[in-house]
Amino acid sequence: MIKSMTGFGRGEYADETGKVTVEIRAVNHRYLDISVKMPRRYSFAEEAIKAAIKEKLSRGKVEVNVSIDNAGKSDSDVKLDADLAAKYYDALSTLRDSFEFGEESKVSLSLLARMPDVIKTSAAEEDEETMTQRLVSAARKATDDICAMREAEGAKLAADLEARADIVSDIRARIEKRAPEIEKEYAAKFKARVEELLDGVYEVPEERIALEAAIFADKANITEELVRLDSHVSQLRAFLKTDGEAIGKKIDFLIQEMNREANTIGSKSNDREITSMMLDLKAEIEKIREQVQNIE
Repeated sequence: MIKSMTGFGRGEYADETGKVTVEIRAVNHRYLDISVKMPRRYSFAEEAIKAAIKEKLSRGKVEVNVSIDNAGKSDSDVKLDADLAAKYYDALSTLRDSFEFGEESKVSLSLLARMPDVIKTSAAEEDEETMTQRLVSAARKATDDICAMREAEGAKLAADLEARADIVSDIRARIEKRAPEIEKEYAAKFKARVEELLDGVYEVPEERIALEAAIFADKANITEELVRLDSHVSQLRAFLKTDGEAIGKKIDFLIQEMNREANTIGSKSNDREITSMMLDLKAEIEKIREQVQNIE
């Protein structure tokens, strides 16, 4: 089953400590490019989140947004340096006793609390392993969600590509049917042109006409190109039925080969009808190529 590269997924993990939410958005990209936006204090889990996503996704530009609600728990801790406060107290008390400040000069709690570094706030300590597990669990749910969406979109792409493969096959069959007529028409045109030039003075031998027609037919022979084009269409159909494999790059290469065969058919045939059909063929191949850019 083919998958689209575009999609959106959302996953949550909740317990008594809070809730983690992971949202994933993906668009077309030649390779897998994952960027994670999350609070800096949780950056220790970024690589684990990426690894969880890589288990299911192999192509696309993937943006991951992480939000964390710690259920009322503060993200900061308050730390008291009691030893430093005692030193401030002793120093301030000594200063008070050394001068006549009066009773109102007692060392107060509010004064001590304002002293530098007595009370400091810092980021609350995290259990990194537990937090990583919570984040990875939410990321896996979001990845499963986006995969379901990509598979649904991929099914629509596959149906469209199947229909276009039918069109390519039909055009190819019409070219194959037209090709044998080219030699006959060329022989007739060659004979008429020569007779017109000779104006009845000399009758052109049938063997000569047949030889010229055979030389032209050899140069204009497109049998190999038609066979290869048929093989490419069969491979395309097989890829569309491939299960559990990212085949976007393979199909993209296959489309390049189909386009090459179409160009060769047009240049070798030297026939207006086949040239017209070849242009239709290239138009369908281009539509397939555009669609393939959306496949993982």
